[in-house]
Amino acid sequence: MHRSKHLHTYLLSKARQLTDSWYESIDKSKVSGVYSSNDPETVDNLKKQNFEFHQLFCEVFTIEKETFYKRLDDWVLSIAEDKHHLETPTHHIIQEFMRVRNQYLDFVNEFAQKSEDPKSSDLLRIWEDTVIESFDRVILRFMELQNEVVERQLKSQEQIIHELSTPLISLNEDTALVPLIGNIDPERAKLILENTLEQCVQKEISYLFIDLSGVVMIDTMVAHQLFQLVDALELIGVKPILSGLRPEIAQTAVQLGLKFDRLTITSTLAQAITVKSNEHI
Repeated sequence: MHRSKHLHTYLLSKARQLTDSWYESIDKSKVSGVYSSNDPETVDNLKKQNFEFHQLFCEVFTIEKETFYKRLDDWVLSIAEDKHHLETPTHHIIQEFMRVRNQYLDFVNEFAQKSEDPKSSDLLRIWEDTVIESFDRVILRFMELQNEVVERQLKSQEQIIHELSTPLISLNEDTALVPLIGNIDPERAKLILENTLEQCVQKEISYLFIDLSGVVMIDTMVAHQLFQLVDALELIGVKPILSGLRPEIAQTAVQLGLKFDRLTITSTLAQAITVKSNEHI
């Protein structure tokens, strides 16, 4: 039986010592991130996190494992989401978990040697296995939860990048502008098509200026996708007006057999706005 109220009390009484000795033993020349910080507030928070861990971990010797793991998961998630730990190499974090695990093994051994209970020596191996198993679980959960946090951040960043790469700027209640800048690869062209159509529907756009004067390079596949966008816009009732069409892009479109007869094209965005204004006269 791994439970022992006396061992729990003993370890809990060592919690502050565990935190202080652990932090003092960190070799800052071999770690980075949160463990090498000299900022007093960061250091204090790191010690607080470590101390909270000890208060929770000691419960492994008094409560059901599933209940213990559930309580500890909340702490692990807080570390996985912590800004300073996210900026710390994962192998350094795992290394510190392992060092803390060794602290526990030492104290469990010390408790068994000092205990007057004759069964303590027989239970030592069970207690050690409990510590090792629990730390393995903590390390695994940390890696799982931090990976989930990082994936959420990446998806959020990708969404921001996508929105910035295909900005639809409302000019008035029914007119908008999509200024395209830089190189457009097939993946970005696909995003432009999808996001532009979605935003035109959401904002009830009737006229859309597509300015290509900032596009440096384009290939045949991308040119085809851009003209697919034009066709799709017309299908949802949006009149597209192209401006800044470079000669090389026009040449690529002609080579693809794309038709310009139904499309309004101007040299500059200013001319495109004038054309649209004249249509309303």
